Amino acid sequence: MQRPAARALALTVAMGLATLGLVAAAGAAAASNNNDASGFSAQVFASGGSTLSAPDDITAMEGSIFVAWQNGVGPKGEPAANGNTQSTEVQYSRSGHELHSWPLTGRVDGMTADPAHERIIATVNEDGNTSLNTIRPDAPPASQVVHYTYDPSTLVHGGGTDAPHIYRGQILVSASNPSDTTQPTVYRALLSGTTATLAPVFFDDATATVANNDSPQYGRQVTLALSDPDSNSVVPASSPRFGRDFMLDSQGDLQQVYVRNAGRPNEKLFVLNLSQSVDDTAWATASRGTLYATDGKANIYAVRGRFKVGTAFSAVTPGNANNAPPNPAPNYLATLNLNTGALTHVPGITFTAKGLVFVPGEADNNDNNNDNGNNNND
Repeated sequence: MQRPAARALALTVAMGLATLGLVAAAGAAAASNNNDASGFSAQVFASGGSTLSAPDDITAMEGSIFVAWQNGVGPKGEPAANGNTQSTEVQYSRSGHELHSWPLTGRVDGMTADPAHERIIATVNEDGNTSLNTIRPDAPPASQVVHYTYDPSTLVHGGGTDAPHIYRGQILVSASNPSDTTQPTVYRALLSGTTATLAPVFFDDATATVANNDSPQYGRQVTLALSDPDSNSVVPASSPRFGRDFMLDSQGDLQQVYVRNAGRPNEKLFVLNLSQSVDDTAWATASRGTLYATDGKANIYAVRGRFKVGTAFSAVTPGNANNAPPNPAPNYLATLNLNTGALTHVPGITFTAKGLVFVPGEADNNDNNNDNGNNNND
């Protein structure tokens, strides 16, 4: 039997432990809530109807949403089954009304906004026969679209080009579908006249630091072997990790490469190994906003809810992994853990996600919204 003093001490300790347990539980709940991606809903923002198909890349500029419809064109510009050889670039208002459209010869697979020059940059034919276009929506009609051929005309990595992004004033372009994985992963493009001159930024076999902080290799230097450079982005400053870095995903390799000071002498690479293959990744930069997503089939979706600033959303693409099973699961929208590379399905979102862009602010129900939703900020 315990003495009264001992019982009092035991009771005090038990109450203290209980209090600590409640605090720990509350902390765990808060952590869970901080990573919670529930409470979102998705509505169809726009559809291709009978004339447009296969929406892929998506970006935003000066209150408009721009979407590339591939229309069945092949990855080297091969004609669609109906003989069509052109993608369609469409500008939408924030309420989903079509404002303008432009036909582009080839398959548009990479696109970004360049608000400093009031233009959209779009690459065509990610596997070969590749080139680049710019669109200035507010220019006179005859000069809105400019087509650029690459110099060198035969790219040293042996494939095509994919996603472009503006990073600290540079146009950086993914070197996709490489036949030689010792060549550039990303090019810097300098536009002059109708020529885009390319220079390498870093290479498929570059050295990078492992960024997964739950991995035994965390912090170690490894040699990359990138076989599928694909989408890229610029990480917003509000991200809890990698803020202001340039990010490239190697889709088939289940990796993202984060580049600090890309294109500069002091650039440094970090590699985050992912639990799944991904296509686009977009960051929530405000608690109120809209995540726009293409489904690769016929629709564009608007995902709305209360966002946690800094959350990274990715389009998971199980069928695009190099080791994909014979019958892979369909694409889905997920949140990305920037520390571990784990991807978690966003509850209640059932469409097949592909291209992503986050636009801060509330969308109006008219066509006069002037929010600049470009997520390509340095």
